[in-house]
Amino acid sequence: MCPEHIGEIASEYATQITYREPRKRATSFHALELCRACGACVQIVACPVNQEECEGQRYTLLPSGQHGKHCPGRLEPSQLVLSPQGFGPARNIIAFTGGDLACQPEFYASCAEKIKALNLGLWVLLETNGYGLTPKNLDLLESAGIDAFWLDIKAYDEEVHRRLTGADNDWVLRLPEEILNRGFVLEVLSLFIPGWVETDQIVKIASLLAGVDSDIPFTLLAFFPQYQMQHVPAPTLEQMLSAYEAVRAEGLNQVRLGNLGIFVKNDEDFERLATAAPGGW
Repeated sequence: MCPEHIGEIASEYATQITYREPRKRATSFHALELCRACGACVQIVACPVNQEECEGQRYTLLPSGQHGKHCPGRLEPSQLVLSPQGFGPARNIIAFTGGDLACQPEFYASCAEKIKALNLGLWVLLETNGYGLTPKNLDLLESAGIDAFWLDIKAYDEEVHRRLTGADNDWVLRLPEEILNRGFVLEVLSLFIPGWVETDQIVKIASLLAGVDSDIPFTLLAFFPQYQMQHVPAPTLEQMLSAYEAVRAEGLNQVRLGNLGIFVKNDEDFERLATAAPGGW
């Protein structure tokens, strides 16, 4: 796709928005404050082809009269949509995610310019490992209208970071302050990788963030074995909860655990998580 195509998609998406966020919440992190994506409050009803009330869709969602046990109670069922990623609200955020995107800053700057030119109140979020966010590129993306960064800090230890990514992390660890000083919105995530990035490193990342701004949203994701790291085990519930408590102790106010299906195996695990980390998943 070219930036013009991205602009067209953004324009179409704007017609489907069901919830508008202020710029300071232009993150992935804050979505879970609105909806747990359980789908309990709606039921999927298949639509016959060309049925007008379905507006060309293959399905429609109707209220079920139920709510999930941990529902935040912030939305009406009519505000939920069913996307390829599951149930949830359609928020006014255009997010570029997957791999690292900052290696093509001119392309994403152009995309942001097309989106902002629509004047539809859309925020633009860019996911990155930070290595390409040089001062020059930060300035370029700021002038183009990028609103927020989803920064993936792979490791605190430089040797581990180099083994994981092939690059050092000196600039990456300086980025939270650089990003906020330029007026961007920031959220950070790190993976708990047994034997590689465990609580000792994650606590150092949390301490660094708390020293910049204790309100930076931080998501601690559970690693799952893939590709050249298939031999590395996934973290346990005990490891994730221990890391969560250690991160909160460093002074960060907004912390979540992610990839729950990796370490929560049954209802007993889930209730333990909900008790030990209320609001933190």
